[in-house]
Amino acid sequence: MGNREDLLAGAKRCLREKGYDRTSVRDIATAAGVSTAAIGYHYGSREALLDQALFELLDEWGDGLGRALAPTPGDDAAAGFARMWDGLIEQFTEHPDLWLASVELFLQAQRQPALRPRLTEGVRHGWRGMAGILQSIPEDEVSDDAARTLGMLQTALMSGVMIQSLSDPENAPTSAEVLEGLRALAKIAGPA
Repeated sequence: MGNREDLLAGAKRCLREKGYDRTSVRDIATAAGVSTAAIGYHYGSREALLDQALFELLDEWGDGLGRALAPTPGDDAAAGFARMWDGLIEQFTEHPDLWLASVELFLQAQRQPALRPRLTEGVRHGWRGMAGILQSIPEDEVSDDAARTLGMLQTALMSGVMIQSLSDPENAPTSAEVLEGLRALAKIAGPA
């Protein structure tokens, strides 16, 4: 790899180990085995490099997550949904660094408005992906309405449960509790 690629790999490692705000230029350069000046030369700034690394890290991880959560052949809708939540809860436990990185991205977008369009695009893509998983159809067949409703709600639920899991891992919601809560909400919401 060249310095540019080494810096990106080093930044990804630092994001997972230290987080966005605690990663310094020196940390990245040390992890990459290059001089600190290389960051400015190749990326312009620490923030630009970390932003690129964070988006790539989350894209790589999101692709794998989507495959892991996809229903297995023979699952009915309810079984697939329950298995999806089992998989999500497992991911919260196994990869808290990546979930924390996703939260940090939202916080950084509040401080760096230039990140918002890319983040918005990523969130909308996530809605479509979630709706596709839930409907057992390819993302390109998901209607805009399903992405905006079903995908958005699943993403909101996932994000909320993830934040609770990160903040109190010992009392994190279980998939059974999430499903029971959803059933209770459905009763409250009533028919359309």
